[in-house]
Amino acid sequence: MRFRFTKMHGLGNDFIVIDAISQKVNLSESQVRKLSDRRFGIGCDQILLVEVPSSPEVDFRYRIFNADGSEVENCGNGARCFAKFVTDRKLTGKRNIVVETAAGIMTLKLQDNDQVTVDMGEPVLEPAAIPFLAETRAVTYPLQLNEQTIEIGAVSMGNPHAVTLVDDTQTAPVETWGPQVESHPDFPQRVNAGFMQILSRTEVNLRVFERGAGETLACGTGACAAVVAGRLRNLLDSRVTVNLPGGSLTIEWQGEGHPVLMTGPATNVFHGQARA
Repeated sequence: MRFRFTKMHGLGNDFIVIDAISQKVNLSESQVRKLSDRRFGIGCDQILLVEVPSSPEVDFRYRIFNADGSEVENCGNGARCFAKFVTDRKLTGKRNIVVETAAGIMTLKLQDNDQVTVDMGEPVLEPAAIPFLAETRAVTYPLQLNEQTIEIGAVSMGNPHAVTLVDDTQTAPVETWGPQVESHPDFPQRVNAGFMQILSRTEVNLRVFERGAGETLACGTGACAAVVAGRLRNLLDSRVTVNLPGGSLTIEWQGEGHPVLMTGPATNVFHGQARA
């Protein structure tokens, strides 16, 4: 199977984006792993598929595969790249694009200068729906790792996140804590582990160890979850700049009952053809 693709990134979180509407593409887990491999394939954090929607009320179906071959519910940086891709490829002429994901319906709005605002929907905070094993909902939860107990905020942005406050993201033990949090038995579907340093009520630094991908240069849903977790603890205002290793995002959340809005860039790297 030969197909055309575009390599893209959102703040260094990189993707292979494939139009599966005008060409027939059906990838197995092993093919996803091969294409994602940075030595023997194209290389990426995730593969994004643009598909025909199942309902006339939406414009596209948006599917996301991690580098390990697993399909996941949501990816904020990918959503921004998705919007730029379908516009550049002239698959749509709309500036407001409605897509269906495994996590539900998402609205993407193209701004100027390759900026895209994504309505990420309302955060999910009930433990059973995240899913997270806890008897009752709380602002923070203790999580026992191999050698210490850490405090986390648990949030789903269509995919599960555990957010931990740290004094300094540069020295935080992301490489050791990240895998332990990701595969913790209290998260039955695994979890994205975020490590947040608060600089002020309007700015934070963040590193994210992503489920199925390891630490990435940026994680859009992770940035959203971090701001939600910080606001629930009354540490952040409603509009926050989130600095990730690959660049910055603007996250807005007015509080419970409101959606999280994420604004940031989407960038083309190159176009090509591949065989899977």
